[in-house]
Amino acid sequence: MPLAALVPLARAAGFEGLSMRASQLSVDTPVTEVAAARRLLDEAGLEVSMVMGNVALAANTPDAPHALRDIGPHLDLAERLRSRLVRVMLQTAADIPAAQRAADEAAERGITLAQQTHWGTLAETVDEAEALVRAVGRANFGITFEPANLLACGSAHGADAVSRLAPHIVNVYFQNVRVKPGSVHTFKTRRRGAVAIEYLPLDDPSGIGLPPLIEALRRADYRGWVSVHQPLREGQSVADAITEAARVFGPLVQRNA
Repeated sequence: MPLAALVPLARAAGFEGLSMRASQLSVDTPVTEVAAARRLLDEAGLEVSMVMGNVALAANTPDAPHALRDIGPHLDLAERLRSRLVRVMLQTAADIPAAQRAADEAAERGITLAQQTHWGTLAETVDEAEALVRAVGRANFGITFEPANLLACGSAHGADAVSRLAPHIVNVYFQNVRVKPGSVHTFKTRRRGAVAIEYLPLDDPSGIGLPPLIEALRRADYRGWVSVHQPLREGQSVADAITEAARVFGPLVQRNA
């Protein structure tokens, strides 16, 4: 869906921002187009919670860590969109020095780098995420907490996981899943191989319980973004998904709540 069509839907539903993926705006998007997008967002009163500068980061391909070795264009995109968060991916220990250099460069611009708890990375579990933050050792390097990936990787993923990672959480993503052998959707984990999962309605209690996670974030005094991060389910339109997300998240997530 073009950004010009998505923005009014998000605003009408009560959202405060968009997490900008490379399918909309990337490091290769002409500067004039990025500026036009920022004006569109300004007119709607929407912020950009985080930028994901290329498709490799979104797909977690072997090229995903390359952004760490050329972080400048990603920081440029974030600045043009007035975002303070940039998504990165670390897949091997060899990526850690690159992440340190990238974080140092980002710190000069007041930008934080966010590594998602994600299959195929150095943050598949809570233990790994904690160890990664310690290894990078930069105040502006943190974790995007995403419980579905933790679940698929066999890690703790509920309120206790939030409590443990709270000092390092700089962003929150949510998609509701359950493990379902035989499903066509798989997370290609390092720890458990390919794990088949099924996407569920956001408030389906047979998956990941959202209210306890939000309450744990509130207890931890988390003040950052919480973003819906879920592909369309079969037969679901974009408008349907936005309506569902607003209905589920609206009562739970409020500014300064």
